[in-house]
Amino acid sequence: MFETRENTMGVLSRKLLGAVAGTVMAMSVAGTATADVPESDRAIIIPLHNWTGATIGGAIAGQILQDMGYNVEFVAVGALAAAQAIADGDVTFTPELWDNNLGELYPTLMAEGKIVDLGEVGIDAREGWLYPIHVEELCPGLPDWEAFLGCSEIFATPETFPNGRYLDYPAEWLSRGGDMVRNEGLPFDVVPAGSEGALVAELNSSVDRQSALIMMFWAPHWVLFKHDYNWVEMPTDLVEKYSMQKPRVFKAGWPGMFDEWPVASNFIQSFQIDNAAQEVLMDEIDNKGVPLMEATRAWIDANPDKWQPFVDEAMAGS
Repeated sequence: MFETRENTMGVLSRKLLGAVAGTVMAMSVAGTATADVPESDRAIIIPLHNWTGATIGGAIAGQILQDMGYNVEFVAVGALAAAQAIADGDVTFTPELWDNNLGELYPTLMAEGKIVDLGEVGIDAREGWLYPIHVEELCPGLPDWEAFLGCSEIFATPETFPNGRYLDYPAEWLSRGGDMVRNEGLPFDVVPAGSEGALVAELNSSVDRQSALIMMFWAPHWVLFKHDYNWVEMPTDLVEKYSMQKPRVFKAGWPGMFDEWPVASNFIQSFQIDNAAQEVLMDEIDNKGVPLMEATRAWIDANPDKWQPFVDEAMAGS
């Protein structure tokens, strides 16, 4: 989803995650063909960033492209590390970027025409300070900002008292929420989570114990299917200052892809996935332990109505 949830990998290592059969879907896709594909034997390189939403989009798109006859390879690489590789044509496209946390490299390369915007991912995304809904009983003024600050002590622990405990993203992710606490002198101590799994565990524990919790988090996420929750309503100036606004989530790619694989590029540009699909698959992968390629292949097989129109559109537009 974006660099705040990503431990950027410094080395671009190609890692083919495994062949996917998909015979039934390959027959379905081939039956719609009105174009001569693949146009090139060159591999389409798809990065699998280390947040689940991005890997889902990349795995689905990649397997459909394989079904269409394209040579596809998957690589494990961070979003920031992939930027220059995309500009150089060593990686074809990134399946998910969040515009509230791009860093400086993507905007620079896009302004120079070395990376192109490939359109919306399709999810309705949000990021901010989340709490489980029972916390509103402990602080009745929530989600109001001033009420939240006035209730800071309910979030305190013996280690942070009298300040509240603010659970932040892991230390290796960007810490915009933590920066807000520190720079604005808010009555909280910033406590980084150890991992995405630790964030989820703390949310589950808070619900189980009916204890107070405030944390940096994002949607869509599978755990939000399981709990009622709300977001603190931040003042507009702080939202803008610390990039907490509703993000645009989009794809970006190598400009040469449209010459190398016109039909595939049209498909990648138009393909979208919604929150419901992402969260169901996140639950399968992160919570139930189903392997990424297995879970996404099952989704492809079960939901041709969700992706076949994008294939048909790409074929017709070639």
